[in-house]
Amino acid sequence: MTESKNSFGAEGTLEVGDRSYTMYRLSAVPGMEKLPYSLKVLGENLLRNEDGANVTREHIEAIANWDPSAEPSIEIQFTPARVVMQDFTGVACVVDLATIRDAVVALGGNADEVNPLNPAEMVIDHSVIIEAFGDENALERNVEIEYQRNEERYKLLRWATGAFDNFRVVPPGTGIVHQVNIEYLARSIFDKDGMAYPDTCVGTDSHTTMENGLGILGWGVGGIEAEAAMLGQPISMLIPRVVGFKLSGEIPVGVTATDVVLTITDMLRQHGVVGKFVEFYGKGVAELPLANRATIGNMSPEFGSTAAMFPIDKETVDYLALTGRDQETLDRVEAYAKEQGMWLDPENDATYSEYLELDLSTVVPSIAGPKRPQDRIELSDSKAQFRKDLHNYADSNSGNPDAQDFVAEGGNVGGHTGTPTTAADAKGNLPSAATGNQGRPSNPIEVNYNGKDMVLDHGMVGIASITSCTNTSNPSVMVGAGLLARKAAELGLQSAPWVKTSIAPGSQVVTGYFEKADLWKDLEAMGFYLVGYGCTTCIGNSGPLPEPISEGINEADLAATAVLSGNRNFEGRISPDIKMNYLASPILVIAYAIAGTMDFDFETQPLGQDNDGNDVFLKDIWPSTEEIESVIKSSITKELYSEDYADVFKGDERWQSLPVPEGKTFAWDENSSYIRKAPYFDGMEPTPGPVSDVEGARVLALLGDSVTTDHISPASSIKPGTPAAQYLDSKGVERKDYNSLGARRGNHEVMVRGTFANIRLQNQLLDGVTGGYTRDFTQEGGPQSFIYDASVNYREQGTPLVVLGGKEYGTGSSRDWAAKGTLLLGVKAVIAESFERIHRSNLVGMGVIPLQFPEGESWKSLGLDGTETFDLDGIEALNEGSTPDTVHVTATKEDGTVIEFDAVTRIDTPGEADYYRNGGILQYVLRNMMNNK
Repeated sequence: MTESKNSFGAEGTLEVGDRSYTMYRLSAVPGMEKLPYSLKVLGENLLRNEDGANVTREHIEAIANWDPSAEPSIEIQFTPARVVMQDFTGVACVVDLATIRDAVVALGGNADEVNPLNPAEMVIDHSVIIEAFGDENALERNVEIEYQRNEERYKLLRWATGAFDNFRVVPPGTGIVHQVNIEYLARSIFDKDGMAYPDTCVGTDSHTTMENGLGILGWGVGGIEAEAAMLGQPISMLIPRVVGFKLSGEIPVGVTATDVVLTITDMLRQHGVVGKFVEFYGKGVAELPLANRATIGNMSPEFGSTAAMFPIDKETVDYLALTGRDQETLDRVEAYAKEQGMWLDPENDATYSEYLELDLSTVVPSIAGPKRPQDRIELSDSKAQFRKDLHNYADSNSGNPDAQDFVAEGGNVGGHTGTPTTAADAKGNLPSAATGNQGRPSNPIEVNYNGKDMVLDHGMVGIASITSCTNTSNPSVMVGAGLLARKAAELGLQSAPWVKTSIAPGSQVVTGYFEKADLWKDLEAMGFYLVGYGCTTCIGNSGPLPEPISEGINEADLAATAVLSGNRNFEGRISPDIKMNYLASPILVIAYAIAGTMDFDFETQPLGQDNDGNDVFLKDIWPSTEEIESVIKSSITKELYSEDYADVFKGDERWQSLPVPEGKTFAWDENSSYIRKAPYFDGMEPTPGPVSDVEGARVLALLGDSVTTDHISPASSIKPGTPAAQYLDSKGVERKDYNSLGARRGNHEVMVRGTFANIRLQNQLLDGVTGGYTRDFTQEGGPQSFIYDASVNYREQGTPLVVLGGKEYGTGSSRDWAAKGTLLLGVKAVIAESFERIHRSNLVGMGVIPLQFPEGESWKSLGLDGTETFDLDGIEALNEGSTPDTVHVTATKEDGTVIEFDAVTRIDTPGEADYYRNGGILQYVLRNMMNNK
């Protein structure tokens, strides 16, 4: 840690019991005391890291004199205390760090010089795929498959733990990174060599903000930013606006933490908080359990803020105690927070840039869908809204008229018989199919699965999954799900037979309290067997649907649905067979599994009949608050956490038996289909060359609003016949071993072929075509082509590329490959109406310039259709040490017509300009490393 210049004389001592800590007091700087909690954390960060260059006295004064009403304009350098990673992005980080070692050696340096300077920890949680489900062997089978598929990646990570200082890996099968972070990795208040300071942490997943619930400032960054932070490079940012969100009242009976967070997401999305901090205050905060705070913090990316902060208070300390932190830590956290004015005062109304308020007593049960987390639907309106939305996913004039007539008459496509124990009828048909489907499209199809005949129709629930960090970290909703399952099982209800059910807890602690409360048998009675510990359905690792179900869905082109307790439900994300995705609490996930369809009204339709033939409604099996609290109190103990995290980095026999490569540099295997040396430093010179304008560029993709990183970044399954699959075929990889695109993030050859390849991407260069296609103007007439194949042809002709987008370009997870893949496809600039924070920053970090259409304009309003050639003039001004406010764009149509406009340059800080001039943030760090050795 660099010694601070301490211009304000802030360095002092904090006595806690018999321990003495060095600290930097905010009270030494006038104005700091009135700041919101989150800015106090930033203020301390600047005080401690003041070096006269990256951080100056003027920076500290700027934050102390923060004007809540001002638009962000003052750049500061934030130095996070640590970095946390998941394995999809983390493997790519390790590949890059290993490549940097090679580059340092090539430039005459020592490989040992490349190490994380701050703690860097990875949790392997994104690689498990739900192949097996619905029985007690599912966990073991999924873990076995995971190791078989990912052995190459895991060997790399085992090598990294030995080769790099300050780098640790939590092995597979432990939990979700964000839950492991708050339950174990989080320091809250650091103690580093006797220095006490707030824990700050950036992560390679946007849901790093879950830690905000614990009072830890941090957010998701791209892998490229994370690598730079690991290597000691501060993160350049503007002092943000802070939105004060006042909480009052108490959550009513029957309302879950999930309902609260969906309500907050809806409110903040409508308000507009992109690029801002959100900070929660008021009496309602003190009444909110830590798990609920973490659930809210976790959803920060969904409502668009950089961070969603909760100050430290007694609830924070109690949670740290519950999760096994020692007494010395607890004492340090409380004493430090109180000394620095960072302890929650429920009566204090700080000054904020903007204000919102929610009376928690007004929250009602909700879900969100069918394609965005902010599309909240009150549960009482869910059936009606589903029917409205269905028309966007199903053709009301298509289908089998005979089948529709047959079902409308109330007939059954016979098959399995017995007591009607679900919302499906005795023969497994959807209730809406048996009643004629008035008011919505219908195209029923008969399938046989597991020896049972059943009829599937639009709205069928194909996946019901309790998954993701949002909810599985929260005992109230997890125990609630278990108790609802218990009541349902006692009354003889079952999940509909076509639903793929699963439960993937965020940590093994969940299994511990389920076992102690004897809830597993009840969950399993509903089909919810343990399938793994990791980010499964929420990131597209839902695995294949049973073949007969998948074939039926695709043959009838059904608008099948997924219900998951996750935080992401973007199009094409969950499963290639599923068109409509809904977020819900774990309790409602089970309820929808029983109903079997989204076309269902829980208030008026029974879930089924009990063993005596009486109708059973959702209200009949909904657990009371008292029941949930009683189970939590009796089953969740400090010992559960202490035991599960006692040797968390050790791993099981599979992990320990992996062969570990040796050496300071990694031995790359040219035949590997998983791990390849990154190309970013190929031919790199010790000093950067000049940046240049762009001439004669073609449009690779013409995109609309809300194009997410899920649309851009390679993720989910690898579809046969696509460029990524063709590459793997050429390497002799069998189709069954394709694995997911996310699992192959360490191989740029696979990833560049999967960029802009989402099955739901709508490139408007083509009419009505979805998927990874474009028009290839290197050929006569610009025929349809895979985006990757077209990019190869453009590269061979020396033609640069641009992407045109709409509003909120790049929303979604902090996916580094959304920027890396864009670069490797040959894209020099992205011109959009507005950008999501992380993706814009990542584009700059990879040397791609983000440009914004003039206010109120779009490619459509300007008359662009993507067939033009583009010249971008003014970029070369960056060579003179300044960033141009605008870049002049000239678009020339095939008939010679010219459209001109000035695009706003979205290189937002001087630091970002340095990255761009160097060709990217990693090149900048590497050159600095060599110049300072």
